[in-house]
Formats: sequence, structure tokens, C-alpha cells
Amino acid sequence: MIVLFVLVALVLCSFTVAGISAKEPSKESRGEELFMKHCSKCHTNGGNVVTVTKTLNLKDREANKVKTEEDIIKLMRNPGPGMVKFGEKVISEKDAKAIAAYIIKTFK
Repeated sequence: MIVLFVLVALVLCSFTVAGISAKEPSKESRGEELFMKHCSKCHTNGGNVVTVTKTLNLKDREANKVKTEEDIIKLMRNPGPGMVKFGEKVISEKDAKAIAAYIIKTFK
């Protein structure tokens, strides 16, 4: 009887663990993870190590006509001087949207 109980408990635990690990991260946490991987070296804490007047903070983004997620993605795909180009083979459209959403929400 105890063996049966242990087996049932193990099976239930394995389903629970599988369900937890199969969850997709939220768009926000995925955006943060991708930002840290692809962008944070040059944009540490929302700054800009190449061009200090082009930070990710709202005031600077707006001054540089970068107001929407689409504007951010456009810059990722076709950047200005000093910025790395991130084509869709490097960052998918879904991931680019997650990064852009993270930037807008985080850097105000």
C-alpha cells in the first residue's frame, strides 16, 4: 500500500513539475531577458555608451523621435551609426516586440 502511495505521489509530482517548466515566460520577463542578452552591453541601465544623448529614457527617446514599440523595432532592424543591426534571423519579430515593450515600460 505504501509503495502504491509513493508511486502515485511521484506521478502527480512529475505532472506538476512538467506543467511548471512548460509555462512560457511572460512577455515582460522575456523582454528583459532578451534585452540583457542583446542590448544591455551598450544600453546599461538604459544609457548609451556610444552616443550619450540617445539613451533609452523617455525624454531622450522622444527627442530622437522614438516614441513607440514600432519605432524601437525599426531602429533595431535599421540602426544608425554605432548600433548593431538586429535582423529577424537574430531577433524574431515576437522577441523584438518583447524587447521594445520592456524598454518602454522600464525606461521612463
